[in-house]
Amino acid sequence: MKLSFVIPAYNEAAWIERCLQHIAVAVEVSCAGQAHDVDVEYVVVDNNSTDATACLAEQAGAMVVFEPVNQIAKARNTGARAATGDWLVFIDADCELSAGLLGDVLELIRSGEHVGCGSLVAMHDMPHLARRLLKLWTWLSVKLNWAAGSFVTCRADVFAALGGFNEELFVAEEIDFSRRIKKYARQQRSKFIVLREHPLQTSNRKVSLYSERELRAQMLRLILRPRKAMRDKAALAVWYDGRR
Repeated sequence: MKLSFVIPAYNEAAWIERCLQHIAVAVEVSCAGQAHDVDVEYVVVDNNSTDATACLAEQAGAMVVFEPVNQIAKARNTGARAATGDWLVFIDADCELSAGLLGDVLELIRSGEHVGCGSLVAMHDMPHLARRLLKLWTWLSVKLNWAAGSFVTCRADVFAALGGFNEELFVAEEIDFSRRIKKYARQQRSKFIVLREHPLQTSNRKVSLYSERELRAQMLRLILRPRKAMRDKAALAVWYDGRR
């Protein structure tokens, strides 16, 4: 079995080495005594960065591929096309994968009953609004089996069959993908679940870089005109204005 960790990265020089180090440690710990069963590769998608992201990723041993269009769905799809693993693990560059979460993923894969999974997410030092939003997302993720975009695992052949992430969407592509893969799983009498025991640790940078006023305005645009806003990059500053 081979796992391909696909990491989209736009100006992630401050995070990419840490992300790769956490993955490597998680692999070492969770695969101890069974290394002959698991092979891994790291695919970092340089999404038109202007900093040292690509160089740092290469120095850390990752394969680096270039995607010139700044769009998260497109970056993930570019990484998936370059990957050679049986399973794809999409993880964001500002996240820290734990051995516990990876162990849960490996157990799920070995069960043979699933086509993929997501994970709950955790975040440190959140202001009040961010805590409320994360609490709401956690409820939706558990209730509806929606994977967070920061962590999606999928069998490579299933990902290809589904056409990958929807490149018409600039946000919420993980929700769209969750809906499609759940439908596929039902048709194949398989499963897609959200893992809960070891939430993925992700950074609080968006809630620290933006004021509550800015975050409220962004959420309001998505609530009032969701279909239009999700397809309009200019309306999604929190995701695409480049603050790091």
